[in-house]
Amino acid sequence: MKESIKQELLNHIEEVKQELTVEQINNDLHYHCFNEDYYLIGYYQCSEWLKKHDLGEFEALEELQYLQTIHFGDIQELESINSETVVNQLVYFYGLELV
Repeated sequence: MKESIKQELLNHIEEVKQELTVEQINNDLHYHCFNEDYYLIGYYQCSEWLKKHDLGEFEALEELQYLQTIHFGDIQELESINSETVVNQLVYFYGLELV
């Protein structure tokens, strides 16, 4: 995970924590930060997010496939392959590492 992504997601975690109870933080912080809603919405916004973090679309897809293999044992079939799906799933997995 690139340092710029790590810092952004750590900031996101801190922002979400401010809105949660202690029990929610202790029980399911990852869910509230990265699974309750999409991190980013829109193909353009997600493409720009990849550019902002100097992550090519194919590089991001390759990273996602690697993370899926680590967590699930194989590559999961995506409903559709687009920047929105890739970014939100990457953020989900990165969030597992950070929380």
